[in-house]
Formats: sequence, C-alpha cells, structure tokens
Amino acid sequence: MLTSAYSITASVNPPRAAFADLPLGHTAGGPNDPKGQRHLVGGALRAAVAMGEPGTIVDLGLRWTDDDWKARPLGWRRGRSRQVADEARRPADGAPADTRQPRLPDPQYQNDEDRRAAEQTSWEEQCRVCLGIDTPGPG
Repeated sequence: MLTSAYSITASVNPPRAAFADLPLGHTAGGPNDPKGQRHLVGGALRAAVAMGEPGTIVDLGLRWTDDDWKARPLGWRRGRSRQVADEARRPADGAPADTRQPRLPDPQYQNDEDRRAAEQTSWEEQCRVCLGIDTPGPG
C-alpha cells in the first residue's frame, strides 16, 4: 500500500505500506512530474520487497516542497484563486468545503503520452508489471 495518511494507515494495520508525507490526493507525487512519480513508486516497490513483517509501514522520507497544505489537508489546493473559490463554497457551519474531484469510471491520464503508453499494453500485462511479476517473453 502507498499512503500519505500515516495515522489512518496505522489504524487499519495493512499487511505492508510505504508512507510519503504528501497532501491527500497526491499520494503518488505531484502532477506533471513523471520523474518524481517514478522515483516515489520505485521506492515504494523496493520497500515492499524488503518488508518482512506484516503491519510494517516504511517512511520513504519523501516530503512536499512545503508544509502549508497541512493547515487545511482536505481543502488544500495550489494557487490563490482556488483557495478563494474553496472559501466561497465553505458550508454555513464553517466546516472545510469538500473539494475532492468526483470518481470517474474511465481511466484518467495526466497527458496524451501517458494515455498512449497505457493503451499499448494490455491490462493483464500492466498489472503483472506493477506487481513485479515476471512477464513471459515472446515465443
């Protein structure tokens, strides 16, 4: 499991988890940063291979560029205009507005290059690669 919510993850006691101190919704890294995302996911996979005890949570030591997001973990967004919009949607009781994006049934990609790369590989092969299972070679 890759997580950015250490206390929640610890409370559910997953078999194994890798933690990165990143804002909720950015568990695999920042947007439009494929190099950083590969670094983070690669570190999580290496940690998973090394974890021997169930319930282990490894802190990958990765942090966001600043900790400003921690003041409003559920309503945080980069940029002043989004913050103003979030404040305008705040419920009358003063609770933080729900700024999560809706879940969509179709895969979402950061860019066309990611979409094309995903479409060139079957789902079965993608899953095997993500899990670190050797894929049979040609012939």
